[in-house]
This record gives sequence, structure tokens and C-alpha cells, in this order.
Amino acid sequence: MSESATERFRVKNKAPKLTDDEAAAKPLSTGDKGKDENKLNELGEEIATLQDMLYAEHERKLLVVLQGMDTSGKDGTVKGVFGHIDPQGIRTVPFRAPSLEEKEHDFLWRVHAQTPRKGEVAIFNRSHYEDVLVPYVHGDINSKEWNRRLQHIRDFERLLAETGTVVLKFFLHISEEEQRQRLQERLDDPLKHWKFDPQDLAERKLWKDYLKAYAEVIHETDADLAPWYVIPADSKPHRNLAIASVVAEAMRDMKLAYPPGNPDYANLTVR
Repeated sequence: MSESATERFRVKNKAPKLTDDEAAAKPLSTGDKGKDENKLNELGEEIATLQDMLYAEHERKLLVVLQGMDTSGKDGTVKGVFGHIDPQGIRTVPFRAPSLEEKEHDFLWRVHAQTPRKGEVAIFNRSHYEDVLVPYVHGDINSKEWNRRLQHIRDFERLLAETGTVVLKFFLHISEEEQRQRLQERLDDPLKHWKFDPQDLAERKLWKDYLKAYAEVIHETDADLAPWYVIPADSKPHRNLAIASVVAEAMRDMKLAYPPGNPDYANLTVR
């Protein structure tokens, strides 16, 4: 029996190997671009149908967390994987540096308000993990606070799972060289200058520190009720295919179905 995408990319009970070779891997690719595109399109349509059932059922929710280094493809994933879904049933939430108001509260305050409603898919483009990774790598919090925040995240995600939210967390893993090329492309093309932030170069100098922090965070917060998947992301088409495969498998496992018909409507006629 072949290994499912969920099994292939899940980091269960082990620290992830965030190597360049892993970032460049394409285990789901057939080597035929056309076939891979067709498969992605099929998965996208299936996800849209399953989301329609989720919306009609109006009981459970789906939260997709996208994390990764700058240029790892979080925006591209949203468009490439979830583009078929009816806009009524999906919401993308970008998390940037916390505002002054948000800093006045605990770090999960701004996050909880953005979790999915019943019947909805919410995609976190960056997430509550930013408020652990960034301050730790920059030395703004110590190990004690780091561990406390990780425990808060475990508790928070358990709360979501126990109240009907299916949580899927993806780390989009690119190599350092791939990031260099993508940043350079933004500099070389004036039409992409709006995507470039000089701060990205400063963060790039902390590459090894971020990888080490990510490996620990993923290992410490992976759970059956909120699993982490490490997705090779040097190849954009393969990245989308891998994430779509995991999402589709997870939604199939939800055993979604449309609500039964209303017998009171059987004899109604629209005139």
C-alpha cells in the first residue's frame, strides 16, 4: 500500500530534517508538468466540493496554518490550492507585526478572534507562531518565556480541536539558495519591487537561527489534534500539489455530507 501524503509529510514523533535536499524534494511529482497540473486542478475542485459540504453542514471548521521563511510561497499556496473555493466559505488572515493595541494583550488575543467560524475555512498566512519564533530568534524573550508560549499554543490548539476545528499546520520549507534567487528576482524586476522589504535581508542573516527555532517549535507543538506537515517548497508546483493532497485527505477523513432534505419542501412549487 502506497504512503499517503499525510503520512509522507507529517513530522509525527520526530524533529524535522530541514535540509536543502528536503526542500528540493518532489516526491508527489510525476515528472510530467501537464499531469501534475491536472492532478492539482482535480484536488482543488474536490477541496471546493468538500468545503461546500462543510459550509452546508455548518458545524465544524477548518484552520490551515501556513508558516515559512520569507518567499517560501504562502501567498502562492493560497491562490494555487484554495482558488476553487466559493469566497463565502473561505477567509485568509495575514498576520503581520502586532500593533500597539495588540501588544497590550496576551499574544494569542489577536489570533483567537480570527479562527474559523462554523462551516468556514480560515487560512492563516503566518500565524501565532510568529509571536514565538521572531522574538526568540531576536533575543526579545528568554527560554522560560519561549517554553511558556509553546505551552499556551498547545493548549490553544487543543481548545480549537475540542470545539470542532480541524487544524492543519504547514511549514513551507525552502533552501537558502532558493530564497536568495527569489529575493533577487524581486530586485531585478521593477514590477515586483512592491514585494521587496529591506528587512528581509536582515532576517536572512539569521537563517540558521530560524531553522533551528522552527525545527524545535514544530517538534514541540506537533500533535494528532494539530499536526505539522513539512512541505518541500523549492518547487512551487510541487508545493501546491503536496499541500492540496494533504488538505484533501484531511477533509475526506471528516466524512462530510450535505444535510438531509427537508420533507416539508416535497410538495412546494415555485410559481
